[in-house]
Amino acid sequence: MAEDLKAVDLKLVGDLFGDGYVMDFTNRTYQEFFRDEVGVEIYNDAYLINDGNSKGKRLRAFMQKAQKGAIVKALHGLWEYRVAYMAGHDDPVPQGRERLSALIVKLGGKPVPGAVDTTSTHAPPPKSSAPGESVQAALEAGFNMLHAMDDAPHARGYAFEGFLKSWFDAWGLEARKSFKIGDGEQIDGSFVHRNSVFLIEAKWKNAATDAGALHAFQGKVGERLEGARGLYVSYAGFTPPSLRDFTAKRILLMDGMDIVDALSRRLSLDVIIAAKLRIAIEERRPFVRVRELFP
Repeated sequence: MAEDLKAVDLKLVGDLFGDGYVMDFTNRTYQEFFRDEVGVEIYNDAYLINDGNSKGKRLRAFMQKAQKGAIVKALHGLWEYRVAYMAGHDDPVPQGRERLSALIVKLGGKPVPGAVDTTSTHAPPPKSSAPGESVQAALEAGFNMLHAMDDAPHARGYAFEGFLKSWFDAWGLEARKSFKIGDGEQIDGSFVHRNSVFLIEAKWKNAATDAGALHAFQGKVGERLEGARGLYVSYAGFTPPSLRDFTAKRILLMDGMDIVDALSRRLSLDVIIAAKLRIAIEERRPFVRVRELFP
């Protein structure tokens, strides 16, 4: 029996595969799947618990009663089936692949193919735990205070850069404040995310950022060593034509509402960047709101 499983793990399995129906399995194909992939008779009375005979409840019973090795086999097989089942559809479970992979690793199995391996030297977890509530509350208050500086745009811009450095530092992302290099080029800051260096472009203006500004920043990032990336933070967001006409190859986008949502909900900045990066690579969408990534 997998004693390490918690209620949140069982909920994740239900969210991914189904609490009643399990994807589009019929009784016959469900039975065949468990026979072929796991070597288990899923319709054995041993898995008839939880006040029901649905496929989802039998899966939950299996998760609670089976050996870890059998559970790992089942989860790998179910995920492979789910990839085909969800083809062409948006995934309603945020970071489902990574979360399932972490569960499988906890049970002693290998990560799901394609998942970001947070134990790898290429993608280590953040170097610090989440900042305390007092730090996060101070960051939220500091960001809100920037709105009172409307009559001093330049001072507000510098303060915005300072806020970003404090925010990234709080989540262990080794932020650097704004700097200039030898030819006078201005960089608004940088940070390190899982061994990748990101340059920051920070704009707090009333007008949304246009495609020209995005192209200019992407060109600046492109002049660096291979693997350099960028994060363009525009408080006022981005114009619809810029999102339509700009093809991002090296940069991610974040707006003021993203910051508000991240701060108010105490979301991990490390995880937000990872989620934005993945969807930008997979779907060519450099700007996906935090509230869409984490509904």
